[in-house]
Amino acid sequence: MSRTGLTTLALAAMLGSVAVGTGAPIPAAAATAREIAAEAEPALTRLYNQNPVARQYAARAKGILVFPEITKAGIGIGGSYGEGVLYVGGRPKGYYSVGSGSIGLTLGAQSFSQVIMFMTADALRKFQASKGWEAGVDGSVVAIDEGAAASTGTLKSQEPVVGFTFGQQGLMADASFSGMKYTRIKR
Repeated sequence: MSRTGLTTLALAAMLGSVAVGTGAPIPAAAATAREIAAEAEPALTRLYNQNPVARQYAARAKGILVFPEITKAGIGIGGSYGEGVLYVGGRPKGYYSVGSGSIGLTLGAQSFSQVIMFMTADALRKFQASKGWEAGVDGSVVAIDEGAAASTGTLKSQEPVVGFTFGQQGLMADASFSGMKYTRIKR
């Protein structure tokens, strides 16, 4: 992404975070299903190439939620936004947005990719039934990094929801799942 594109998205994320904090609707023009899928598939391939254990998790997952790019930015007031697709059985089953807002010590901007894998049918069902699923509130996402993924204990993990963050670019150190809200995009 170009610096201008990142700056534009950072500004949009900051404005969106104010709306999230106030409960106001966020006016957004969602990308088309085709556009989201066209970016999600290469992002998933990048994850598998960078972290081979992710492919092993994916083989067991009941559903895989892919966000090819999430932009997070802030100056005191911060926010993040991205759009992605939920794959069930290898096929798209819904399109989602993700967003978060924060007030406090926030300075910088970054973009990253995120993949969440629902390892149980129950976790996937709860996610799909929600009107807005918030990580850390409606369900915990166990973050799997490359080092942890290489350990045998992690491969045997029985966690219902695991997540991967990768491809970070920018000057902000936080790409966590906590506080991120996932909402189905109405078509």
